[in-house]
Amino acid sequence: MSSLHLKHPMRPLALVAMAFSLGACTLGPDYQRPDLPMAAEFKQAEGWKAAAPADVLQRGDWWTLYGDAELNALVGRLNVSNQNLAAAEAQYRQARALVRGARSQLFPIVGASSGVSRGGQGSSSSNSSFSEDFGSSSGVSESYEVGLDASWELDIWGRLRRNLEANRANMQASAADLAAVRLSLQSELVQTYLQLRVMDEQQRLLDQTVEAFARSLRLTENQYQAGIVPKSDVSQALTQLKSTQAQAIDLQWQRAQMEHAIAVLIGVPPSELNIAERSDIPQLPEVPLALPSQLLERRPDVASTERQVIAANAQIGVAEAAWYPDLTLSASGGYRNSSFSDLISLPNRFWSLGPQLALTLLDFGSRRAELEQAEASYDQTVANYRQTVLDSFREVEDNLVQLRVLAEEAVVQREALEAAQESLRLIENQYRAGTVDFLSVATVQTTALNNERTNLTLLGDRLTASVQLIAALGGGWTIEQLEREPDL
Repeated sequence: MSSLHLKHPMRPLALVAMAFSLGACTLGPDYQRPDLPMAAEFKQAEGWKAAAPADVLQRGDWWTLYGDAELNALVGRLNVSNQNLAAAEAQYRQARALVRGARSQLFPIVGASSGVSRGGQGSSSSNSSFSEDFGSSSGVSESYEVGLDASWELDIWGRLRRNLEANRANMQASAADLAAVRLSLQSELVQTYLQLRVMDEQQRLLDQTVEAFARSLRLTENQYQAGIVPKSDVSQALTQLKSTQAQAIDLQWQRAQMEHAIAVLIGVPPSELNIAERSDIPQLPEVPLALPSQLLERRPDVASTERQVIAANAQIGVAEAAWYPDLTLSASGGYRNSSFSDLISLPNRFWSLGPQLALTLLDFGSRRAELEQAEASYDQTVANYRQTVLDSFREVEDNLVQLRVLAEEAVVQREALEAAQESLRLIENQYRAGTVDFLSVATVQTTALNNERTNLTLLGDRLTASVQLIAALGGGWTIEQLEREPDL
């Protein structure tokens, strides 16, 4: 280490002025967004209908597309009370505090001190005892001191500014992570709620079917007592009824678990939430579609990984600045005297002012290793960023094709259901006329029920895919929200 002290009070000021003139020098590369594989449009977006309620996504309240007031209220409770969201918010506040700390390094550090000391030395007389020497006033002295001191590391090479840049980018990455966690939790709640409503419809269907099968059983028993049908028809009708009742009972625990999951998502014990059954299912909304290039601005996970690239890029500048000397300006002043009574007086004043240059001359490759580590870290974050972008494209394409295929499947399934219902009507009339046995009726009844349930399952899959598509598009979040973060 080497240092330089200047005694003349004007020379340090001249050196400070020179440092400010060099202050525009910032080592390290300026950030440039890495090249990304980008398509002009999504492959599976062909024939996609432009949605009218695009302004809903622009406001960010994307769940209101489903038009369910109870769902809106549940999401509102999640935004306030979810504990995973609270943890992510606390992590963001930690990152914000680190930015304050990094910015404070650009300014001087000022401290104050005061103290009193007492000392003595041994007497020259060999006959004096230790206690006598210690008590002799001629061998004891006191000193009082009060003063201020300040130090300021001048950021000539931009090390502190690059560090602040890295911490600010990390803070924005943390804010984007918070948005990603919020979107993921909202998506999970909406999907669970919609599946719960589909399950309510499944429950109503099974309950209605149980009532219909109970009537069929009574009809079969009456015909058996009249000698029209054999005993096997009664057994078949009873088997079908009990099997359907078992299916209806089985849905109860599945619905209860979904209700419990929603309770935890909104931050309350499962015992405190009761979602009443309803006779309607939210409608499948039209989802506004974005271009592939817009995902870079709309997905918080993509924004987070890019901010990590910015932070890693700034750390290269921090590592490069370690090769250059640090300049610190120090100053101190105050009063010092052997008597406390007249301590604060002009003759007892002292002060010092001087710059110090510090440069590491030999470190056996430590700085070179740190620079290589920073460059490798940057390459890693770039690769992670590109992979995140590719994954975001895949998620949108997956949900687009799923929605398109499920819509086509729903049309065919609806036709199959209508055919099954017509077949059931005809076979029941034939059974009443005595032209077919009950086994034929039971087979067609089971087919109709299965088609009804498949139709509801398809609706649930389409609702889930719509939620996943909205989440894959960013859920109405935009990168502008990062720019609106409070300036620290």
